[in-house]
Amino acid sequence: MRHIALVVLGVFFILAGANHFVHDGFYARIVPAWLPAAGWLVAISGACEILGGIGVLWARTRRLAGIGLIALLVAVFPANIEMAQHPLRYADIAAPAILYARLPLQLLLIAWVWWTCLVKAPPRPAD
Repeated sequence: MRHIALVVLGVFFILAGANHFVHDGFYARIVPAWLPAAGWLVAISGACEILGGIGVLWARTRRLAGIGLIALLVAVFPANIEMAQHPLRYADIAAPAILYARLPLQLLLIAWVWWTCLVKAPPRPAD
């Protein structure tokens, strides 16, 4: 079960990161105005998601990639807050309830990364 969750996590972040380059205008739009160079931030966060997604798939880099992805999820949280605080500005994206639901979803993503990458797996029972 944990292995499947790990593979899904890696693929999720690789695809999400690639999406930053395919739909960069969407992501730049949700970067809070107080942050500079929205386009660069979108590209950097997308590249970090791709690298983190690849990194979690190998045991050697899994822990570091997990730490990096958690840091990234915390760093991009202001974009989720931005959307929730200004639901009319993002009405074409989702209903206000969905924009608010993204806030705790970020915590679930952090928990998923933590469980798959940072929590030591229990030993397997002997056959």
